[in-house]
Amino acid sequence: MLMEEVFERLREYQGILTKRVDIEREVNEIPKALDAQMELLSRVKKSFAEKNEAFQAAEAKVRELRQQLADAESAREAAEKQMDAISTQREYEALNKEIRDATDQEHGFRKDLQREEHSLAEIEESLRRDESMIQLQETEIAEKSAKISNEKEQKLAEIEHLKTDEAKSSAGIDKDVLFKFERIIRSKQGIGIVPVKGYVCTGCYMILPAQFVNEVRSGNRIIFCPYCSRVLYYQEAEEQSEQIFADIESGSLSDLEDYSEEGEEEGYDEDSEDGEKESSLDDSSEE
Repeated sequence: MLMEEVFERLREYQGILTKRVDIEREVNEIPKALDAQMELLSRVKKSFAEKNEAFQAAEAKVRELRQQLADAESAREAAEKQMDAISTQREYEALNKEIRDATDQEHGFRKDLQREEHSLAEIEESLRRDESMIQLQETEIAEKSAKISNEKEQKLAEIEHLKTDEAKSSAGIDKDVLFKFERIIRSKQGIGIVPVKGYVCTGCYMILPAQFVNEVRSGNRIIFCPYCSRVLYYQEAEEQSEQIFADIESGSLSDLEDYSEEGEEEGYDEDSEDGEKESSLDDSSEE
């Protein structure tokens, strides 16, 4: 296979692979849209449970106050009935005090009861709102889950179709090259093959030594940029650029060793392993 055909296949493979990587990213992001709503539902349910406990406590308090108020009213009424039967001033004063105490208790219980009933009504209204929200959220989540499941299924089917297209476009290209090329696509925003213009890699815009550029220009094998790890092919630069780079001294791959090592430290990870060993890989499928 001629190198021009290899480069063309890699460009085609790049387009398909980039699309697949984007879709895979979308598939991973799809559930996150539902996660926020699920978290909201969880918070509302927790709040509902806490308010329900408060409602039950308030209900018990109201029942207790109503009983105490009824007892106070009964005590006052019983004392008032005894007023007709008293015969001495002392009995009158004692009974009158009993009536006043029962009346004061009655007023206190009634005031407390009104406060607790108001609080109970507020909690009950809040519970109704939370219950409505829970039902609404559960309905929306069920609908979204079904939609997400369908969307995810479609995207997974599309991914499988793209994998088939990838296999066709990359047929005949060395598997090691394809393996590294895919990692480059994933880490370099979908761009894994770029031209060298003059003496510059248009992927990372680093100036390359003349000897290295000549190797790229010869097009005898697949060569990776020692700085950004992208696959390189030569493209004639504009006339002005050629003049600028004509004065650059010729270098060799050894000139790139220090910078290549620095690139590994800065995060090129596995893409820059083995330094110059992976700067160029023979295309085992040239035949």
